[in-house]
Amino acid sequence: MAATGVVGFTAATASTAQADECFTWDRTLAPGDTGADVTELQIRVAGHPAPGEVLTVDGDFGPATEAAVGRFQSAYGLESTGVADSGTFDKIYELQSPDCSPAHFEFSELNTCNSDWSGGKVSATEARENAKRTMWKLEAMRRALGDQPIRVTSGFRSVACNDAVGGAPDSRHLYGDSADLGASPHSLCTLAKAARDHGFNGILGPGYPGHDDHTHVDHRPAKFWSAPGCGI
Repeated sequence: MAATGVVGFTAATASTAQADECFTWDRTLAPGDTGADVTELQIRVAGHPAPGEVLTVDGDFGPATEAAVGRFQSAYGLESTGVADSGTFDKIYELQSPDCSPAHFEFSELNTCNSDWSGGKVSATEARENAKRTMWKLEAMRRALGDQPIRVTSGFRSVACNDAVGGAPDSRHLYGDSADLGASPHSLCTLAKAARDHGFNGILGPGYPGHDDHTHVDHRPAKFWSAPGCGI
């Protein structure tokens, strides 16, 4: 269907874009819009919030979403309008794999524990969805760090996998919403500092007990950043 008040973007034009099996947008999205398509957009731009902020994924296109869309557009050389139009969606399609993961990360990187995302603190479906959201934020970090690789060393863990590696009983890995990042090509402090501007509520790194060999990022409900060795 055509977007309300927007000329030139219809379902027909959307079908000619680089859409895939994951999600296809059929209208331009702007402030005031709501719906599942806004939610899907928010997931993909959540790594481009205001510095130090976390974008709420709620299906409501408000000022924070507008700003995140604008930053996403700027990051990829598009005109920064804050309105998600066909050009914005084409860039998302270009970045997006058919399984909804972003171009430079795979679900297998976020789960070396098992094949079905089961056995954690949330359902397998929720754990996998949380991992998808983590990957899109990491994709934004990767772009900001010069499109150099980010090495993921751990992601989702079942209770059994978490116990086997001596993880904390309340580890965010049990929810699928976290990732441990290893050095090379970026230092651990570079990763920790970058994570502050890409939508992560949880950041643990060098200087925090047990984190001198990796930087941990997650989506815990409240902000907690601690990487004293990096000045965080």
